[in-house]
Amino acid sequence: MQESMVVESIRYFAACQGCGADAEWCGVQALVNDVLRWDVETTCPACGFGLAICGGDLPEELRGQLVCEHGRARLQVAVPARNAVIMRVLRAELGIGLDRVRAVLEQVMAGQYSGTLPEMELLARKLRAAGIAAAASRAVGDELQRSRRAPVD
Repeated sequence: MQESMVVESIRYFAACQGCGADAEWCGVQALVNDVLRWDVETTCPACGFGLAICGGDLPEELRGQLVCEHGRARLQVAVPARNAVIMRVLRAELGIGLDRVRAVLEQVMAGQYSGTLPEMELLARKLRAAGIAAAASRAVGDELQRSRRAPVD
């Protein structure tokens, strides 16, 4: 059974690559077939130049905006869990060494490891494939913070 696609998007302004005018861009981070991808597109209102870039890496400054707008998602694992299996998955997926993976494991076990929803869902899927009960979920505190910032009609 193929799992559903997980998507988060943002809108931001950046220079048009055709004329340099300020243009609105739409960026989407998606988890598709267990692969993270970053797609962006724009059409300049000044010159009409259009551009779509698909399958790139999410720039760190836009990742911060994505997390700010949608809130953090947390990776959760069922306790007790096999730490060696979790560490193996984390090392493979995050590209980190033994020195760093222990700190990440502590965060995961404490329910504090977070990122974008597509990122955390990818890790949860990899852990489930390795036999670990895992899930990605929104942090309740982040949801409350975002709702407090939302304009009221």
